[in-house]
Order: sequence, then structure tokens, then C-alpha cells
Amino acid sequence: MKKIGILTSGGDAPGMNACVRASVRAALANHLEIFGIRWGYAGLIRGDMIPLDRRAVANIIQQGGTILGTARSEEFRTKEGRARAINMLQDTGIEGLILIGGDGSFRGGTLLSQECGVSVVGIPGTIDNDCYGTDYTIGFDTAINTALEAIDRIRDTATAHDRLFFVEVMGRHTGFIALESGIAGGAEEFLIPEIPMSIDELSGRLQENFKEGKRSAIVVVAEAEQPGESFHIAQEVKDKTGFDSRVCILGNIQRGGAPTARDRVLASRLGATAVQALIDGKGGYMIGEVNREITYTPLKDTWEKKKAGHYLKIRGFSRGNQGRFFAHRLSFRPG
Repeated sequence: MKKIGILTSGGDAPGMNACVRASVRAALANHLEIFGIRWGYAGLIRGDMIPLDRRAVANIIQQGGTILGTARSEEFRTKEGRARAINMLQDTGIEGLILIGGDGSFRGGTLLSQECGVSVVGIPGTIDNDCYGTDYTIGFDTAINTALEAIDRIRDTATAHDRLFFVEVMGRHTGFIALESGIAGGAEEFLIPEIPMSIDELSGRLQENFKEGKRSAIVVVAEAEQPGESFHIAQEVKDKTGFDSRVCILGNIQRGGAPTARDRVLASRLGATAVQALIDGKGGYMIGEVNREITYTPLKDTWEKKKAGHYLKIRGFSRGNQGRFFAHRLSFRPG
């Protein structure tokens, strides 16, 4: 193998640049040419590629976002679109491809590999932490610390006004951001997709808390399938309890900013390992980290298998009274 490519795809995540930097430095150390593919799969179809050297990735380890740009490509979902991407890879002589993204990116990479035989390695880069095969994804630690800072600030206001706050965080179909930022922020309740709670139960819990003397409370809500759902939840709680509340939706603020030390180190480790995997002929895997050890997970498993939370025992999905997914207060279990 003499020439490889690297791209970032899907939602941006803090630490992607650190991962690109590590991959480039590892490739050059092994006498490989490496090309950055701009704007994800859309850029691959257009042939939007640039050669990367040490100067190209200097002073980016601390930057959020991705210097390569990212996008979602509907065209790449079609066989015709992938055929154009394959032609670009063949024309440039790229034999191996590093994908930094989530399960959607890995699905595309698997199809690409099957249709043209290029060696593909995935690196989990998403703030949602929802990739099977790794304890943490690149960007997750930064996102929860960003959410935590917001929760801490909101608690000051909640306490000053004796008020109930609903803080909605990102996470797509999982509650990992809500769970960890809520635990660290001392939230009174969590609403996450993994375990259901009805509006009636949530209202009862909040009423009990206030009867016991609490004058303010924070409920951390995972956005789940419908961002902005916190407004409806707050109104329904008010209808049942009379509690006035405020809603704060953190949104894309969780994606930006300088990555934490943990994300920079994780990204660097996975980026360097991905290059070595291509050299060793280990295509078709996602490089992850479990219990601080590097792992190789078949790309297909990253979307066919569900990642379970390590703080609670998943009890299956069911629908609450309002047809939405909610969660109980956490009861900690070892392991």
C-alpha cells in the first residue's frame, strides 16, 4: 500500500482534527502518501482531494470542527453515486480509506469496500457516543463537558428564582450525553430513550421533590427523535402540577469548541492505529477503545448491534403515556 485517503463524514465532532493530524503523521512516518478528501462522500464523488503533509496539519490539534469539512451525501446512497466515487479512488490510486464518522458513514464505507475492494477502516467520531464497539467516541467527552458547563450555569439561575428547568441535550437516539452530563451536574431527573417514564410519573416525582423542600430542580432531557420536545414536556408537566418552568435547548453548541484532553488523546491514538491497520491489511473494521485497550470491530457490527449504557441495565423499550420514550431516575449498579 502506497497511497491512502482520509475523510470526515456526518456531524462534526471536537477531536476530528486531532484524529486527522495523527493519521497524517502516522502515514508519513510509514512512507505513505495521504490525501484529505473534503466534504465527506460528496467530495469523494467530485474528486475534491488535497495532499496532506505535516504543514497541512500543523496547529490543528486544538481546533474544533474539521479542516476537511463534512457533509451528508444522498448521491452516495445510490449505486451510481458510489460508482463515481470508486472511479475517483481508482484514478488517484488510493488503496486504503480512513473514515471518521458514525454508523451511517460506516455503512457507506462497507458498501464502497464491497463494490470496489478498497480497504476501509472506520474511526468513531460523533458526540452521541452511540457506536457499538468502543467505550467512547471522539467528541463525546467535549460534548458532555460543554453540556455540564451549561447545566452548572442554569442551576445558578434556577436556584436564584426557585424554578424548574428542562435542559435538552443532543444524542440522537441515545441518552449518553444526557446521562453523563446530568450525573455530573446533579440533575434531579433524567429523561433518556433507554428506559421509559410517563409524564404522570415525572410529574409525581417532581411534586414529591418540592414537597420535601426543594425549591428548584433541573431535568436533563435527551432530544431523542424529536428535538424541541422539551417544550411539550414542560407544558404537560405544568398542566398536571402547576409548576412554572423554563426550557433551555443547548443544540449545536455541544458540537463546537476546542476538544478536551481526553478527546485529543483518544483521537490521536485511534488515528495512528487506523493507519497501521491499513498497513497490516485489517480493512473492514472500526478502531475503538474498550477498557483503555484498542479494539477492532467489524464495520457491520457498528450499526447492527446496539450499544448499551454502562451505568444502568437496559430494560428494553416501551412507550410512555404520551407515546414518547422517557427514563427513570438512575439506580447505580456495579459494572
